[in-house]
Amino acid sequence: MKNIFSVKDNIAIVTGGLGQLGRQYSLALLENGAKVAIFNRKIPEKKLLSKKFPIENKNLYFIQADVTDKKSLERGLKKVENEWGIPDILINNAGIDSQPNAPAEENGPFENYPEEIWDKVLEVNLKGIFLCCQVIGGTMAKKGKGSIINICSLYGLVSPKQSIYEYRIIRDGKPFIKPVAYSASKSGILNLTRYLATYWGKKGVRVNTLSPSGVYRSSQDKEFIENYCKLVPMGRMAREDEYNGAILFLASEASSYMTGSNLIIDGGFTSW
Repeated sequence: MKNIFSVKDNIAIVTGGLGQLGRQYSLALLENGAKVAIFNRKIPEKKLLSKKFPIENKNLYFIQADVTDKKSLERGLKKVENEWGIPDILINNAGIDSQPNAPAEENGPFENYPEEIWDKVLEVNLKGIFLCCQVIGGTMAKKGKGSIINICSLYGLVSPKQSIYEYRIIRDGKPFIKPVAYSASKSGILNLTRYLATYWGKKGVRVNTLSPSGVYRSSQDKEFIENYCKLVPMGRMAREDEYNGAILFLASEASSYMTGSNLIIDGGFTSW
């Protein structure tokens, strides 16, 4: 019986493939026989790479590429085509957000949120996907085959619950507000996905969104984890490998009649 979840010998590009989830997506594809090109703004030295990908694999290709630079993406795609051919899978995973230890104005009241940070976040998170779809998705459309997976977020669907972060105000003695730009950029991905799904619907390119929720990291504040988990029916954060099944589903023929959709995997967070 045919394995409809197979991605064997498929060619995949994963942007931001060295991050926590991007690495998982890349490993899942590699372990199932795909050829994976990781596009990352910076490629660290081999010693650091070997910690993230300890097994050398002829089907793994690291390419320095900036998702906000169209020429950079075109050069990266050309390298993939010369090495393997036209991609079958594109995972638009690269994204940024203000870090918890960012300057106070980045995590402060909306009224004072810096315009330049808004521009920076939207440039990477939304414009970056727009450009990747133009360059790589356009090539797929000419080929007449492909699956694009745009990585959204729980906070592209619902507003951040600011009460999760109230402990920071008590602890640090200053306001802490989960910023607006990340949510706005991720929300924009949903309709970009729908637009491209209809645009390329008859050209063999499927475009879907995956919306993950909070992923556990050992560096996270204990108070944050406790507050977040109270809002999840399953009572916990996600493990970093728990989205791999969804990636294989969306990338493969198992989802052959699915396009323009958003797959939400959040432990039930949005079910309340």
